[in-house]
Amino acid sequence: MRRLLAILLMTMAVAGAMAAQGVDTTRLHVTPVQPATNVTLTPPKGTNEKVIERYLAGDTTSARAQERKDSLRRVYTHYPLLTSLDVSVNVGDVLLAAFGQHYGGLDVGATLNMWNRVQPVLELGMGMAKDTPEDLNFTYKGKLSPYARLGVNYNFLFKKDPRYRFVAGVRLGASTYKFDVSDVTVTSPYWDEAQQFSLTGRLGRALWGEFLAGIMVELTHRVSVGWQVKYHGLFGEKKDAQAQAWYIPGYGARGKRWAFALQVAYTIPLHSTPVAGE
Repeated sequence: MRRLLAILLMTMAVAGAMAAQGVDTTRLHVTPVQPATNVTLTPPKGTNEKVIERYLAGDTTSARAQERKDSLRRVYTHYPLLTSLDVSVNVGDVLLAAFGQHYGGLDVGATLNMWNRVQPVLELGMGMAKDTPEDLNFTYKGKLSPYARLGVNYNFLFKKDPRYRFVAGVRLGASTYKFDVSDVTVTSPYWDEAQQFSLTGRLGRALWGEFLAGIMVELTHRVSVGWQVKYHGLFGEKKDAQAQAWYIPGYGARGKRWAFALQVAYTIPLHSTPVAGE
């Protein structure tokens, strides 16, 4: 307290002396002394230096927009171009055949997962059918024939874990097939007679399109199960001159617009870890 009082009295004395000598004390100013230091200040870890430069340049609006963009990048994981490859088997028709379906096929597929968002798909399979309708007078047999589907899926959960996917997609399918129509019975009311004949070795080709939606969930390490619901329609068909195919491999029964798939898949990672904030 005494030291403070002494400093105050000394200041007043100096000011009085300067005023007596005619010195304008209002024009006096204090020059700050920059302290010497060896410490270099750096931005916090993770701060975008370009944002700091924009703030210093006075571009506040652009700096805040960049901050928001960087914040979203830190929140949502960015996956690499080639994320994974799924090898799958569609067992949907096998399951439905156990409940009385008279046709079906088995196909294998390869799905390339890109950015955990876009997924090109190739599916190859074989299908066949056999049915004797109770109210009709023939037996239809679709011989084992190949089919293929090519398309792409879009994963709506691309910001989430790749082990869980909700996708929508499109497919283009094609098949070349053979079929027989046997034991066709024709009855003549006039002669009261019945005749039987068969049409064997009939040929056909078909091209169709599909829209689908489905989910895929990993059950154990790299093994996933998923289902798909499909809506499809024929684009074109080369029909046999004597008979029309009831079953088209890969498509299903003629006239049915809806189909179902149940897939079991094994995932092959193509990148060790996801890339965050890039």
